[in-house]
Amino acid sequence: MMSKLRIVFAALMVCALAACHSGVKLDEGANAKAGAVGTQPQPTDVQQVNVDELNNPNSPLAKRSIYFDFDSYAVNNEYQPLLQAHAQYLKGHPQRHVLIQGNTDERGTSEYNLALGQKRAESVRRALALLGVNDSQMEAVSLGKEKPAATGHDEASWAQNRRADLVYQ
Repeated sequence: MMSKLRIVFAALMVCALAACHSGVKLDEGANAKAGAVGTQPQPTDVQQVNVDELNNPNSPLAKRSIYFDFDSYAVNNEYQPLLQAHAQYLKGHPQRHVLIQGNTDERGTSEYNLALGQKRAESVRRALALLGVNDSQMEAVSLGKEKPAATGHDEASWAQNRRADLVYQ
């Protein structure tokens, strides 16, 4: 009885080991060609990654601020190429949305600065709309003097804070 049990046990072990076999034949010549055991093969076909233009620091789209003169919401002509680049991008990517944030320097009351910031944001929105951007892709909001880019109390700092920022969503 004991010998029959040993034969059955041995047969089960052989079957279990056979079931674990993957069926994949290893190419031992590949390791010899690669040089050493355990080395990884090098990829021969490099795929080109499509990088979004917004994330390219060398793209004109990397610039996303339009600056204004004191107490003004008129977009200066020097920003036309920047606005054209962003308009072209938005027209080519209708699923993208941009939040236009109007900002002011610290001078003036909060109410006045909120109104001026809104006019600056709306001015940029209108300029983009004239360049063919769909209104549903844009939203204009005012931050007034609440989010300064520069914290100094001089003309250079104030000039950096008189702006509208394009924030893509």
